[in-house]
Amino acid sequence: METKVKIEVVGLTSGQTQQGSYTLIMGEKDSKVKLPIIIGNYEAQTIAFEMEGLRPTRPMTHDLFKSFAEAFHIKLSEVYINELNEGIFYSQLIFDMNGSPITIDARTSDAISLALRFKSPIYIKKTILDNAGIVLDVDDNDAPTRPNDELPPMSATLFKDNYNHLTTPELEDLLKEALGDEDYDKAALLRDEITKRKMS
Repeated sequence: METKVKIEVVGLTSGQTQQGSYTLIMGEKDSKVKLPIIIGNYEAQTIAFEMEGLRPTRPMTHDLFKSFAEAFHIKLSEVYINELNEGIFYSQLIFDMNGSPITIDARTSDAISLALRFKSPIYIKKTILDNAGIVLDVDDNDAPTRPNDELPPMSATLFKDNYNHLTTPELEDLLKEALGDEDYDKAALLRDEITKRKMS
């Protein structure tokens, strides 16, 4: 049986590498090992709204889903990030309906947005956290929860083209540099490339 690790949302920041993207930072409580996950603008907004306790005048899609589930007495028991493939995280929503578990595949950003609304725990397969986690000095109290539009975007395509010829040690040096610059979007891309090489 795979070992699960409970993680939580540490922060949310705008991406510097992919324009219009954001980096969701996940991690274990009281651990410096964090998991940056690149997500889209809409998903970032739904997560930021819930983190900050903001309520739109009309329900967003995730709010509507929660209301629908509660109307039929369906509870979200947990979110489980169970796979990492080619830099993409895969997740499962595990519901309880009349005492019976129901598992549904979901995008990780949607799964986390729902977990925040249902106040459900988020778990990740330990091997994924071991392989994809990176050490960040992120203080939970200082971690950004609102996208920062002042950060300059870079070309993701140019960045990807440039690291293909680099060695793994060179990528690891760039990863340390990106972490020092708090460029978590770039760090996530580097992390994914390093993980992919180690697993191949």
